[in-house]
Amino acid sequence: MTNTAVVGEAPEIDEIKRVVQLYVDGFQGGREKLQEAFHKDAWIFALDAEGELATDLISERFERWANSYRPVKSRFIAVTQAGDVASVLLGFDNSENIVDSWVDVIALIKVDGLWKITSKTAAHSSRAAWAKP
Repeated sequence: MTNTAVVGEAPEIDEIKRVVQLYVDGFQGGREKLQEAFHKDAWIFALDAEGELATDLISERFERWANSYRPVKSRFIAVTQAGDVASVLLGFDNSENIVDSWVDVIALIKVDGLWKITSKTAAHSSRAAWAKP
């Protein structure tokens, strides 16, 4: 017996991308954007260039991220939606220093009609194979 996965369209792709873009824009002094994008209990798992894993409640990083003013841009690689859950494979690219770029797998859930990021799993771009910039 063979199982075949069929990935449908993401009917709410514009709203999903808007929420993820809030996260990216939050690095330009946008603490409020970060708060809007992330569920209050969202977690991050990040693997740096040396292979060290860091984990945190994302809200613990809001202040540092919002005050970093990092010149980053989003690169939407893939968006998948299945009803009230979605995932985004995102290039989180530093526009001035490609060495400081990441690839994120972002999970979202729709709660009370609003999309919220529930987790971010990231790898430094040097560990992202074909998805790096």
